[in-house]
Amino acid sequence: MYLSLKGRHDCQSLYILKATYENGKRSSRVVEKLGSLKKLKLLHTDPMVWANEHLKILMEDAKCISVIYNPDKPIEKGKQNSYNGGYLFLQKIYNELKLGSICNQISDKYNFEFDLNEILSKLVFSRILFPASKLATLELSKKFFEQPKFELQHIYRALEVIAKEMNLIQSQLYINSANISTRKTNILYFDCTNYFFEIEQEANIKKYGLSKDHKPNPIVQMGLFIDEEGIPLAFNIFAGNENEQQHMLPLEQKILDDFKLAKFIVCTDAGLSSLANREFNSEMDRNFVTTQSIQKLQGHLQEWCLDQQDWKVKDSEKTYDLSTFLQTGVLPAGTSKDTIFYRERWINENDFMQRLVVTFSPKYREYKQNIRAAHVARAEKAIKNKRVDKTRATDPKRLIKTVHATADGEIAIHADSHIDKTVIEGEAKYDGFYAICTSLEISAAEVLKIARQRWEIEECFRIMKSELKARPVFLRLEDRIKAHFTTCFIALIIYRFLEKRVNTNQQHFTCETIIDELREMNFTKVPKEGYIPAYTRTAFTDALHERFNFRTDREILTTSKLQSIIRETKK
Repeated sequence: MYLSLKGRHDCQSLYILKATYENGKRSSRVVEKLGSLKKLKLLHTDPMVWANEHLKILMEDAKCISVIYNPDKPIEKGKQNSYNGGYLFLQKIYNELKLGSICNQISDKYNFEFDLNEILSKLVFSRILFPASKLATLELSKKFFEQPKFELQHIYRALEVIAKEMNLIQSQLYINSANISTRKTNILYFDCTNYFFEIEQEANIKKYGLSKDHKPNPIVQMGLFIDEEGIPLAFNIFAGNENEQQHMLPLEQKILDDFKLAKFIVCTDAGLSSLANREFNSEMDRNFVTTQSIQKLQGHLQEWCLDQQDWKVKDSEKTYDLSTFLQTGVLPAGTSKDTIFYRERWINENDFMQRLVVTFSPKYREYKQNIRAAHVARAEKAIKNKRVDKTRATDPKRLIKTVHATADGEIAIHADSHIDKTVIEGEAKYDGFYAICTSLEISAAEVLKIARQRWEIEECFRIMKSELKARPVFLRLEDRIKAHFTTCFIALIIYRFLEKRVNTNQQHFTCETIIDELREMNFTKVPKEGYIPAYTRTAFTDALHERFNFRTDREILTTSKLQSIIRETKK
């Protein structure tokens, strides 16, 4: 607020005005008319001194804002009164990653007039908060304080550019992420998953393949590298009918060339660790840790893995015999269900030496037995309902044996289906055993610790599919498909950094809590005054404001304060 003299020189009046900012325009409104200067001189020795003192009192009182609403006056038709402010925290990380600079770098290479940074940012924020189609995203992004200034055609044109610059975006994001935290890249985790389409026709990279969602639709596949903290590093997209093993090395080579990383350990599951991949990651300063299917080992190695003698536990030279436990359920003295037993040796596979570490866990054995008991129950139900056709190797119907002939060898009129106990016995002997192959010569406990963290990459895929709703994919053209997953990848990185920032000081918030509460951080507009928070203040919102050093949880957020926060998130 400020003082203003208005009128002719011989008839001036003194006013208190307040600056306003609305719809992008600056103006002012009268707070109080103090009277003509001539009359004020009769009442006060120095009208200006009195007016300034009165202004100070009003400015103190102005910290409390009074708003008058008319219960009989209808709200203005088509006028937006509610806005989402949760995106501001995402925008802060977005700009810390210098994605605006990356967009400017890309824009300099092409001749287009739309703002790539504005489109990409809205696509990313909406992917986290309001995941939807590109058409719906344009409408949903109008929920943000900063309204979109682009059209749908600009989104589709931007997708083409994003797809072309997919590799540049990944490498620059990795370099810029050093502004946020030190990336822990001593151990890299790699895995693949696939995403189905709402379409039944193959085209470009949309191909029929083995869907992990058990959908009979065309799919595309994604290979993803993450670091030790679960933050994505690099990804690629390839056709749904291709062998995922062959796509690990090209992506890893990109990390070596573009990210300038040379010394790391690659951890994968057994399905992605071909002999060629293991050999590649045994060269230079690279190493590998991979799960190993005991059933796929040579016969003598299977026998060694299941041998009940000479097992060890961490920090002990004593050896244990598991035979009593496997026969009677009584654990060796000094151990418990939480104890992990292990043994190790070097093996030669096609003249390639690698270390085989095998573990046995009583708790894991119990888990596998419970899973199989549930499968037996489902298999018995399938027999009862006469639906015994097996669809997958892990299908409970694998436990069913169907005999189509009589004891005399003739074709049976009615096929006999029953639970095959030999299959159960064959699987049960592996219960509790778990094998890992590695080129490392560190302790078995450290190898196991590396392998245990593989859940981080599984969680990344779960977040992309469940929370970011990266599937089903509705896009048709290959470049737009790749751009879609690029925005999902960026959204995942931003989410992971936000998650890391708020989950400190012994606080832990789930992915569902974080995204749901950001989505619910709505504000109601008070004309000419500001915005009233319409969300519930919680432990999460407190942690959020503390980590980001700005607050939106006041009774009213003035327009000037909001503009200040928006500027802060764009630094």
